[in-house]
Amino acid sequence: MYHVKTMNKISKIGLAQLDDRFEISDSMEHEDAILVRSSKLHDYDFPAELQCIARAGAGVNNIPLDRAAEAGVVVFNTPGANANGVKELAIAALLMASRKLSQGITWVKEQSAAGADIAAVVEKGKSAYVGPEIMGKTLGVVGLGAIGVLVANAARALGMDVVGYDPFLSVKNALSLDPAVQVVATQDELFAQADYITLHLPMLPSTKHTVNETSLASMKDGVRIINLARGELVDDDALEAALASGKVAAYVTDFPNSKVAAMEGVVAIPHLGASTPESEDNCAMMAARQVKDYLDNGNIVNSVNLPVLTMAWAAKNRVCVISKGADAAAVLAAVPGVAASASNTRGDYAYAIIDTDAEVDAAAVSAVPGVIRVRVLSK
Repeated sequence: MYHVKTMNKISKIGLAQLDDRFEISDSMEHEDAILVRSSKLHDYDFPAELQCIARAGAGVNNIPLDRAAEAGVVVFNTPGANANGVKELAIAALLMASRKLSQGITWVKEQSAAGADIAAVVEKGKSAYVGPEIMGKTLGVVGLGAIGVLVANAARALGMDVVGYDPFLSVKNALSLDPAVQVVATQDELFAQADYITLHLPMLPSTKHTVNETSLASMKDGVRIINLARGELVDDDALEAALASGKVAAYVTDFPNSKVAAMEGVVAIPHLGASTPESEDNCAMMAARQVKDYLDNGNIVNSVNLPVLTMAWAAKNRVCVISKGADAAAVLAAVPGVAASASNTRGDYAYAIIDTDAEVDAAAVSAVPGVIRVRVLSK
């Protein structure tokens, strides 16, 4: 029996991926796995039994990745599972940035509450909410991952010219892009061309304040910026000055804070990017399947802190070894009768899967210097 702790409300469709060998509860103790959405785990004490954490979503800022790796706890995310939901919100954000839809709707509600003759006042007041069409304009997509590619292709279908930037563009995503999307070599090239900019990149030390005083200066006057990724990608002080000067005509964000939400020209959305029933189901299903595959088979897919590795079973027993600085040959030598093995590394960490029909002394494998965690599975 495996014990799974849910740290947030997880879709029932997702939990249904786990069979009756998995006991699931939000009050579970000594859990083997955690399923989480937005709950912060930085101060959470990992039980010794914890093997993995699956984030039902893409961002993992709420999980202590380094501490988990040091404890031999695999952290999964679910890239692409919520991509369509975010893509649709990005298209809505493009339109809201252009047409002042939310501001106009709020104004009409205010007029109604004040007892105004709505039919009369809207004809007089609507000029304050005039905005340009997006067709024929240039959209810059920063980050061409699962979401960015969908946004770029949808913008092309709406008649926009699209430039994209991603120094880590995968072959798969490159092949999925509309051929008319121009991929540029630097962010500065994108900033210089774009009438609209949409951010689809992770929040890392290297990406913090991607939009800052310097990058804003390289953008077109009146640029419209959309941030459905992470609030910290934009320097709030630089944004405030750019909105006041007219350098930025509009800013739409799904990660508002008190300062940004009060700025003139900001449309603040309450973190709705993946808040669709379809996205929640897709993320939960992917997260649960990854937990099941790891606990049952030792396979690691979509890990964000330890090596990715999968292998078909080749014998009765399977030894799964997470290590840091261990001698790979010594690890193999500690397992008798090896029938098949595979290994991979990520930074300082290594992960090995070793199949054998012989009985395995887990303690002997654990005794190899540098080994962090050993699991022995049987078919």
